[in-house]
Amino acid sequence: MSTVFLFSGQGEQYPGMLADLPRHPAARAVLDEVSRELGHDVGELDDREALRSNANVQVALFTAAVASWRVVDALGGRAEFVAGHSIGAFGAAVASGALSLTDALGAVRVRGRAMEAAYPSGYGMGVVLGLDERAVAELAERAARPGEPVYATNVNAPRQIAVSGADPAVDRVLELAGPAGATKAERLRVNVPAHCPLMSGPEEQLAAVLRDVKFAGPTVPYAANRTGRTLRSADQVREDLIRSAANPVRWHDAVSVLYERGARLFVQMWPGDTLSRLAATAFPDARATSLRETGPDHVLELVRREAAGSG
Repeated sequence: MSTVFLFSGQGEQYPGMLADLPRHPAARAVLDEVSRELGHDVGELDDREALRSNANVQVALFTAAVASWRVVDALGGRAEFVAGHSIGAFGAAVASGALSLTDALGAVRVRGRAMEAAYPSGYGMGVVLGLDERAVAELAERAARPGEPVYATNVNAPRQIAVSGADPAVDRVLELAGPAGATKAERLRVNVPAHCPLMSGPEEQLAAVLRDVKFAGPTVPYAANRTGRTLRSADQVREDLIRSAANPVRWHDAVSVLYERGARLFVQMWPGDTLSRLAATAFPDARATSLRETGPDHVLELVRREAAGSG
């Protein structure tokens, strides 16, 4: 049986998440390295006001994810697969060995700034529970107006589908969802229309950066956002990081492939637990937890037990 390390996507940020990281030299080293690259203390991004910026959120989430993974790694915790949702894919790429922290951080900064500059206000995301992808896509078609586009995007679970677009159109989808049979429909804490054609411009800017970055073949298989497949070549990881900006995250497909390949322990890195809860719901016979929920020592014990085949 195998372990998967999961890396949080946007929406799981909270003020103080960097200060709350496990106290360990490995986490401190990441915070220091990121601060040097930024030219200022990354802790400045850790308050409510700073996290209003999409660019800051992406840098802070990436930092939290890599710092927490480095703690688990330093303690001896290893995974057979890694998977990251949206911005979490950059942390997963670092953990897979495909990309250095410095190069990944540079790309994350470009990605966040480009998204924010393209849509500084008036756009965002929502999520619909209880309807499948086709039904949500139909609602998006009904809700769109000239100058107010909206798209069905991320498939987080068979009946948990995100939407991205202009705020009024996103709101119309959420209003239509209840009468259409949704069990829940709400806005997400994401203030850009990610993972849809509106992101073609930021995708081009990200591509210009990542084309010149050195990637290595991942030593730990990396689950792709765009296709849900596990990737083993440097060029495949590069392409996934680029193309997922303007394409839906096929999250459920990705974790389903990992489950089929023997994954029975899903551990989410800092700071969230949404992905581990999705895994617990999708695969009742697997174990799913988060670093924030259990702490690094217990995570290490779970990983060791999984490696030993004792579940």
